[in-house]
Amino acid sequence: MYYYSDFYRILNSLWFIFLSFWKRFQFTHLIIKIQNKPQNMPLNFELNEDQKMLQESVKEFTERHVAPTVFERDNSKEFPHDLVTQLGEMGMMGIYHDPGFGGSGFDTVSFCLAIEEIARWDASLALTVASHTSLGTGHISIAGSDDQKKKYMPDLCAATRLAGWCLTEPGSGSDASGMKTTAVKNGDHYLLNGSKIFITQGSVADVYVVLAKTDPDLGTKGISAFIVEADWEGVKPGAPMHKLGMNSSNTTEVVFENVEVPVENLLGEEGMGFVDTMKVLDGGRVGIAALSVGVARGALEESLKYSMERKQFGKPIGNFQHIESKLVDMATSVEAARLLTLKAATLKDNGKSYTKEASMAKLFASELSVQASLDAIQIHGGYGYTKEYHVERFLRDAKLLTIGEGTSEIQRLIIARELKKSFI
Repeated sequence: MYYYSDFYRILNSLWFIFLSFWKRFQFTHLIIKIQNKPQNMPLNFELNEDQKMLQESVKEFTERHVAPTVFERDNSKEFPHDLVTQLGEMGMMGIYHDPGFGGSGFDTVSFCLAIEEIARWDASLALTVASHTSLGTGHISIAGSDDQKKKYMPDLCAATRLAGWCLTEPGSGSDASGMKTTAVKNGDHYLLNGSKIFITQGSVADVYVVLAKTDPDLGTKGISAFIVEADWEGVKPGAPMHKLGMNSSNTTEVVFENVEVPVENLLGEEGMGFVDTMKVLDGGRVGIAALSVGVARGALEESLKYSMERKQFGKPIGNFQHIESKLVDMATSVEAARLLTLKAATLKDNGKSYTKEASMAKLFASELSVQASLDAIQIHGGYGYTKEYHVERFLRDAKLLTIGEGTSEIQRLIIARELKKSFI
């Protein structure tokens, strides 16, 4: 008679033998399938005709209307209402949202292409488009009822109203469970109190999505989301903040003092605000990755142009090996960042899990945007340190991308958590 441990060992060995034969059978079957299929079927990295048309349309718009005035906007720090209105008329402010609620019905890949083209010249404007589309409007799209979507999304998608997304507070950034804003139910309304900070579109938004605690004892499970209109009594946006970069993107504090929010403006289920927020952030990170690719691409293209025009020792500096090496590394990294971004976007479009891929794309692309901008300044030399060239602005704008919508450190935590799931 075998001891239990011996029996288990024998059973385990038989199981591995079976698996070995089964995998060999599957592999043989796969070979037969491939042999019977037409050859030369590589992975498809080509954009479809709709995507190409949209990409070209946004590129033409940015080169004609955005690029010529970007220095002026950076210096004045004024929010570009006119450009946002034009982008709304083009359908860019609701680009991937449901046409049934006023969206343009494009996919997330198209959204990334558009954001990259805008960010190539003006990261501030790209941030406005990305945050409005994927955060404020995006949260309503993900968690809203049909009535809420019908009421708010057509105007938001057309950019006749702008959205702000209110999560971060003075005392809670990466740790959302530490938020102090509360929403106490009182009959047919909630009484909202608290303050939010670093809110994009903070003082120009017409509609806010606000995260607040409806049950402070439950931590993240006690967080709910609400749709709040900017002209309601008790809603108090602050003055635009003075920042290192992203100067024409509107960023302010927003204070809520005894704001009466109708119960029908609860967004999603009570206590599910944090869960929905994680979904919103996944999509938002894909947008930030695309924005980062645009900035890094701008740094590359400006550097390539400058290095072939600037001459030292009788020849263009672009012919010197050290400069060539920087350009090669920048170009290779931009391609890698773009592929990571489009992979995450494609997974999202196909309804598959993309949390890890979104964080990988955001982490890699945002850190690249900073490094590419630093390299661009180095290639430009003393001129790169002046405001006569674009590259110093790229660096100032790029730094936010490693912080907003989850710092690089948080992205690494998310990626590590997702990697470990396969071993649990």
